[in-house]
Amino acid sequence: MSRFVDEADITIRSGDGGRGAVSFRREKYVPKGGPDGGDGGDGGDVIFLAQHGIKSLYDHRIKRSYRAENGHAGARRNMKGKKGTDCIIAVPEGTVVIDRHSGRLLADLAENEKAVLLAGGRGGRGNSHFATSTNRAPKFAQEGSPGKALFVTLQIKTIADIGIVGLPNAGKSTLLATLTKARPKIGAYPFTTLSPNLGIMEFKGRAQYVVADMPGLIEGASRGVGLGIRFLKHIERTRALILLLDMSGADYVEQHDMLVGEMAKYSADLITKPRIAAGSKYDISADRKRDFLEAPFPGEKVCISSVTRFNIDILKEKTIALLERADAGSNA
Repeated sequence: MSRFVDEADITIRSGDGGRGAVSFRREKYVPKGGPDGGDGGDGGDVIFLAQHGIKSLYDHRIKRSYRAENGHAGARRNMKGKKGTDCIIAVPEGTVVIDRHSGRLLADLAENEKAVLLAGGRGGRGNSHFATSTNRAPKFAQEGSPGKALFVTLQIKTIADIGIVGLPNAGKSTLLATLTKARPKIGAYPFTTLSPNLGIMEFKGRAQYVVADMPGLIEGASRGVGLGIRFLKHIERTRALILLLDMSGADYVEQHDMLVGEMAKYSADLITKPRIAAGSKYDISADRKRDFLEAPFPGEKVCISSVTRFNIDILKEKTIALLERADAGSNA
C-alpha cells in the first residue's frame, strides 16, 4: 500500500514547579532578621517545533515519553529558583497534535511554528511572602504546583513536494503509480482517492521527491462540497502542483479554470504555487495535442499518457526543474 499516515502516540509532561524556601536572615548586625526564603522556579514547558528537513515521526515511535525539567527550589536571601529547562519536541512541518482521549486538536504546526502544549507548574512562594504583623517568622513555604501530563497522537498532514490535482477520474492515481512505485487503489468511479496517496519519485539519480495524489476536486470544494476543505488543506502543504486535465473531454480549459478558481477561493496562496498543466489520456486523445498546448492558461503544459508512459520522463524533468527554480528563488 502506498498510502501511509505517519503517526505516533507519545506521553508529554511539563515540569513541576520548585518549592519555595524557608529561610531567615542571618546577618551580623541583624540579630532578629526576618524571613528571606525565595520562590521556587517554574517548571519547564513542553513545546512542539515544526522543523524543515524532518520527514517522519519515526524517532517518536521509539521514544514515546517526553518530560520537561522541574523548577528548582528557592533559596535564602530571596533568591528565586531557576526555571526548569523546556522540553522542545521537533516534528515535521504539517504535524498536528491531537489529545488522544478527547480527540481535540491541540496544535497544527506549519513551517518553523512553535506551540506551547503544556506550561510548567508554577513555583511555590517562599516564606518571605507569608510574614504578617502577627506572624513575623513564618516557618512554612509553598510547594510548587505540579506539571501537567497528556497522552497525544502526532500525525503528519500530507506534506509532499508535488501534489497531483484534478477532477475525480482524471487519472491522478494512475499517474502517481506511473511516476513512482506507489500502488494506489484505482477505480472507475468518483472519489476513488479518499485521502492522499504518496509515492517517491526518483529520476536519473537525483534527489527523491514525494508525490501526492490528492482527492478529486469538484466545483464548490471551497465551500466544503465533496471532500472540499479536507482536500484543500492537503494541497496547502505541497511545494508544487501538477494540474491533471483530462484531454479526452473537450472541456479541459473549463477543468483548469474550475480547479484554479476553487483553490483561489480557499486561499490566494494556493494559486501562487509553481504548477504544470498536464493533459492526461494522450493515448486516446493524440489529435488534441496542439490545441491543448495552445490553451489559454498560464505556465508550462505537457501532454502525457500514464498507460503508454508517453512524455512521463519529460513531465518528471519539468517538475524537478520547477522545484529547483522555486528553491533557487527562495534562497536568492
